[in-house]
Amino acid sequence: MSGQKYSGFLPGKHVIEGYGGYGFRFGGMSHRGSILALPSGIYAWDVTGPEELSAVALAQVFAEPRGAVEHLLIGTGEELRPLARDLREALHKAGIRAEPMASAAAARTYSVLLGENRRVAAALIAVA
Repeated sequence: MSGQKYSGFLPGKHVIEGYGGYGFRFGGMSHRGSILALPSGIYAWDVTGPEELSAVALAQVFAEPRGAVEHLLIGTGEELRPLARDLREALHKAGIRAEPMASAAAARTYSVLLGENRRVAAALIAVA
């Protein structure tokens, strides 16, 4: 990872410029660890594995204004892992369509959808 070190929050929408090495690049900065890429900004996220995914872990997503996030891409690590039923139901109730996939695919898809001005967010678990 190269660029400035990320401090934990970067306001605004930013494409994911790179990923791997247990981190992400965005906004000319690098961050080691998982991230939440939301309409309000990119947040450091303390989730390290798919077993930690829950409504509590995604509290910042639920805190976004209703309707700001239509699609939530959930990067579950090296490979696709299904979401727990209670988490799927909580997201559905909030009007958010959850799409779990491998983190690399989620990062790429997020940047494409963001470029199309879609109401998208991403919860990305860092991978090697």
